[in-house]
Amino acid sequence: VQLQASGGGLVQAGGSLRLSCTASKRTSSNNAVGWFRQAPGKERVFVAAISWRGGSTVYADSVKGRFTISRDNSKNTVYLQMNNLKDDDTATYYCAVGRGSYPGRADREYLYWGQGTQVTVSS
Repeated sequence: VQLQASGGGLVQAGGSLRLSCTASKRTSSNNAVGWFRQAPGKERVFVAAISWRGGSTVYADSVKGRFTISRDNSKNTVYLQMNNLKDDDTATYYCAVGRGSYPGRADREYLYWGQGTQVTVSS
């Protein structure tokens, strides 16, 4: 499975972006999908994840209330709507397909990773 992340860019603080993650094909299992991010010089951290049917979502505390994850399984695509962006949101954002259907927070729970899309927030 190949993942293509897109939608990143340069935005002013307080602005919005919507990231997309499209899979080349549907996996044989009903997998969760997560978003992670990595800022320069820092470790990759969890942002948000969604279960296969979309009924269960989890968010990092730092983005709760500002980011919304959703998915359209007919398009093999997961979205991350990011509102009220802050300087601290600047990072490369990665999407990943989970090993199972549960939307976990740990890297080890994800099997396939996309190439990343850059988000830069300017103040």
